[in-house]
Amino acid sequence: MIPAPGAPVLFRMGILAVVAAGALPVRARAQDSVASKSVVIPVYPSAAPAPFGPGERLTYNVKIGWFGVGKAQMTVEGIDTLDGHVTYHARMTIKGGLGPARVNDDSESWFDITDFASWRFLQKIHEVNYRSYRDYRMHPDLGMWDRADNDESGPLASLLPLDDISFVYFLRTLPMEVGKTYTYNRYFKADGNPVIVKVVRRAVRKEDSGTYQTVVVKPVIQTRGLFSEGGKAELYFTDDDRRILVYLKSDLKGFPGSLTLHLASIHEGLPLNPASRAAALARRDSMQADTARSR
Repeated sequence: MIPAPGAPVLFRMGILAVVAAGALPVRARAQDSVASKSVVIPVYPSAAPAPFGPGERLTYNVKIGWFGVGKAQMTVEGIDTLDGHVTYHARMTIKGGLGPARVNDDSESWFDITDFASWRFLQKIHEVNYRSYRDYRMHPDLGMWDRADNDESGPLASLLPLDDISFVYFLRTLPMEVGKTYTYNRYFKADGNPVIVKVVRRAVRKEDSGTYQTVVVKPVIQTRGLFSEGGKAELYFTDDDRRILVYLKSDLKGFPGSLTLHLASIHEGLPLNPASRAAALARRDSMQADTARSR
């Protein structure tokens, strides 16, 4: 059972402003719920507006250069509670490779439903000859982070920290105005800042799952990984209120070509915020009506 969220909070940061009202989750009406194995996803009035929610599963084909070499997924596994805070539990896995150039990454993030502050970041990486296992625990109330897998600890660079995975979901809440550059000092370790997000252009992106109007974003975190400065990453998000990641490109050290993720399928989840959920359900009803009319 998931405990009720904590006391209401007021969160303001740049372009994102949320008033978190109501401490208890509101049980959704039958038509506003997804029941899977007797689990009902409740509405949380305290949740920040977001286009994603529990149950979302995005599946990708992984390529190196022109070659299909594996699969990847980004999922919102559900909601959990850490240190009394209700969090999303999100996960990103990438598996594949070409000859000795292989990647097997599995990263998980637990971040707050009200302000997206990360409370835990679990990272298991195997990229070519590089291996890493790190279990970070963030304590925004104490201004500290530590690693459960060793004795390392340090000060948080932000009291609203982001990690590599929560960063992607946070991006999906931004307006993404073409030509704008957004700069944040929210990466949980100081050496990862500043986090720079450049919205460079609009583009049509054709994948096996469909053709999408997208907004192209270049993010930079000053650390090793998909979004490092040397990786020259590009992310293509749908140019609509869903902001679904359609395509990702990154140049990883040791790979013979760019590592790319291509959207293969979408399974949408249910947002926790009441207004976001209503918008998602209305959009689905409209899409179903359009499909029925086209038959």
